[in-house]
Amino acid sequence: MPRCFLRNHLSPEQERSSGPMAIDRKTFAHILAFVAMFPHYILGSNADLPIVGGSILTHDHYQGGNYVFPMFKAPVYEDLKVKGFADVRIGHVKWPLSDIRIVSANPQRLIDLADRILQAWRGYTDEKAAIFASKAGEEHNTITPIAHRIGKDYAMELVLRNNMTTPEYPLGLYHPHQDLWHIKKENIGLIEVMGLAVLPSRLERELSKLEDQLVKGLDPATDPDTAKHAPWAKKVFAKYAIGKANVREIVEKETGSVFARCLEDAGVYKQTPQGDEAFDRFISYLNDSL
Repeated sequence: MPRCFLRNHLSPEQERSSGPMAIDRKTFAHILAFVAMFPHYILGSNADLPIVGGSILTHDHYQGGNYVFPMFKAPVYEDLKVKGFADVRIGHVKWPLSDIRIVSANPQRLIDLADRILQAWRGYTDEKAAIFASKAGEEHNTITPIAHRIGKDYAMELVLRNNMTTPEYPLGLYHPHQDLWHIKKENIGLIEVMGLAVLPSRLERELSKLEDQLVKGLDPATDPDTAKHAPWAKKVFAKYAIGKANVREIVEKETGSVFARCLEDAGVYKQTPQGDEAFDRFISYLNDSL
C-alpha cells in the first residue's frame, strides 16, 4: 500500500517524513485513517525492533486486507480500566500473545489511548516477569498494532512485544524456542501475530517426506530432509493410528499445534495466573503514569 495514498488523507501533523520504521502516535493515526476509508479491511504495522518486527526496518511496513484473522475472533477475558478513558472499551484478549484490545466510536480516543499505552510500555521494566525496557542502551519494548472495525466502531489490537535475548535463548526470549525451530525459526511478525501461520517453504518437501515415513514406519532420522523432525515425529506416531488416508490431516493438525506454541513463546505475558498477575502490574503502572 503506497504511503502517499494515506498521506493525501492525513493532516500535516499526522504525516511522517521518510526514514526508519517507527511505531508511534502517527502509526496509530495512519492505520485508523485507512480503516475509516475502507471499513471492510484491516491494517496493521509490524513492530519497529529486530526479532519482534518484520524483515524490513528501513521504512514503515504496513500490511492488511479483507480478511478476518483468528485474533479478531478471540474473546476478551478481562475488562480493563485506564484512567481518563472510561468511554473506551479496553480488554485483555484471550490470545497466546499479550493483546490489549481497545474499541471506540471515536478513533481519536483510540489514538490517544494507544499512544499512552505505547509510551508506558516503552519505559516499563518488571524484573520479576523477565521484562526489561532496555539493556546496555538498547530498547526492548514495542507494540505490534492492528486496526479494524467492529460494526461501526473502531478497534485496535495492541500486542505487547519485547526483543530481549539471553544466553539460553539467543534468538529471543519471546521468540519461538529451540524445540520448535524444525517447524518455525523465523520471526513472529504481523501476520503470524494475528494467527495465520507463515511457514518456511522447505516444509512442503520435508513434511511430504515425513508423511510417507509415518505411513511406512520409516525412521525420519535417517533422511537429511526429515532428521530435524524426528523427535517430534516420534511423538506424533505414538499419538495416532496413522494410515495413508489420515496422515496429511494429522501432520497439518500437529504442525498447527507447533505454530500455536510459537505464538505462546512470543507472548510476553503467559496466560497463567502468574502471567495475568504480571500483566495487571503493567496496567497498574500505566494508570499510575497518567
